Amino acid sequence: MRRKIPSTAALIGFEAAARHQSFTKAAEELALTQSAICRQIAALEDFLGVKLFRRSRPGVRLTEAGRDYSRRVSVHLDELERDTLAVMGDHGAANTLELAVVPTFGTRWLLPRLKDFRRAHPGVTVNLTNRTKPFLFAETRFDAAIYFGDGDWPGTEATLLMHEEPMPVCSPRLIAPERELDAQAIAGLTLLQQTTRPYAWREWFDSTGLRVERDMTGPRFELFTMLAEAAMQDMGIALIPPFLIREELASGRLIIPLPHSYRSSWAYHFILPEQKAENPLLLLFRDWLVAEIEHFRGSGGLTASPETV
Repeated sequence: MRRKIPSTAALIGFEAAARHQSFTKAAEELALTQSAICRQIAALEDFLGVKLFRRSRPGVRLTEAGRDYSRRVSVHLDELERDTLAVMGDHGAANTLELAVVPTFGTRWLLPRLKDFRRAHPGVTVNLTNRTKPFLFAETRFDAAIYFGDGDWPGTEATLLMHEEPMPVCSPRLIAPERELDAQAIAGLTLLQQTTRPYAWREWFDSTGLRVERDMTGPRFELFTMLAEAAMQDMGIALIPPFLIREELASGRLIIPLPHSYRSSWAYHFILPEQKAENPLLLLFRDWLVAEIEHFRGSGGLTASPETV
């Protein structure tokens, strides 16, 4: 059965015209004539049975359907281009790992260590892409994922890597001239919240024996890097694992007013889809990752000061 997919040329012409809101500029970008772009768009509209542009004397404007379709087409064209470049770069070799990783952990902890894996396995390429939530592996190009959660991901095998042990951090200006605070004083500050860890402050206060009514109130940010930046801008106090903000702590841009932590109920996991659970390359990377985690945890890296990690 023939797929209901328009020609790639028509989709590329439409994406350019939608982005520029102009057939003329799209033609210039693609080195085509304006009439060629017009024909491509007309053919695409006939194929879809939907009007994508409104024609008027000043020019063209996307219809609501055209605007929605352009967003979808743009995403798929970008993915197709990435996949094509990946195959071109690897020449079809099966020595590339595509990993989905939680952003700050990937940037601050994993990336500085990947050079050691590359040194030990020079023929293997590891590509990283940010993902914060579970997805269907069958609908992506990912071979595995490093995920923060409870490890319950249907259709996969999860290997526990480590829990977080977050501590309260803030700009020294926020509490000047003080450098230290107790839990009660911290409860009186603006609590910066993380979207993916909505109960973090509640768990932290519980570990101190304190109940705080407004423990889930405060500005919300998705990533630890956003939380850290908000804290450095005196917007409030954040709860962040010290190993993810070593540079900020070492420079004094952030301080820990109360060095009290707790073990998070969720943890970092290495997630393998069941159909790739015996893949030698993925198992090689998993074993290396587990060994790195064990060394890091054994050295006290989770809660050590920046000078000793």
